[in-house]
Amino acid sequence: MTVQFKHFDDVLAPDFLPLLNDATIRKHLIDHPRFDLQGVGRWMDDKMRINQLSGCRVRAVLIHGQLAGWCGIQPDEDGVELAIVIGQAHWGAGIAIFREMMCWAREMGHTEVCFHLLDSRPAYAALTRKASRVETTRLSGRVFTTYFLSVESWFAAC
Repeated sequence: MTVQFKHFDDVLAPDFLPLLNDATIRKHLIDHPRFDLQGVGRWMDDKMRINQLSGCRVRAVLIHGQLAGWCGIQPDEDGVELAIVIGQAHWGAGIAIFREMMCWAREMGHTEVCFHLLDSRPAYAALTRKASRVETTRLSGRVFTTYFLSVESWFAAC
């Protein structure tokens, strides 16, 4: 499997539109209105602004040259969070994307990152084992399982 990470300005808004409106993806995200092209453009601009922040990185994810989703290290009230949003056909790539993002976190000098999974997602035993703590959190009125991961411990356990 070939996974590539591209800057958002290397991807077109119309390419993101079907992905961001995909019902299978949306059921695992905070509720928000469906996107139109202008909305995708604004969303991409926001992600590009986040990418400029110190300690943050947001990328489009391509698998075998096709846009599969996006990922990012973004600001969070507890520091930074990892976000991975990929189409169902590519869910098997999630672990490889996650590992790459943990490398980014290490390069940027983060000591801990959060990984929020909406309560529509199952608990992940592997994440629980590697997490320094796991908490039930509320964000935007929704319940999440939040895994707090020590960056250095992540690499020590590999």
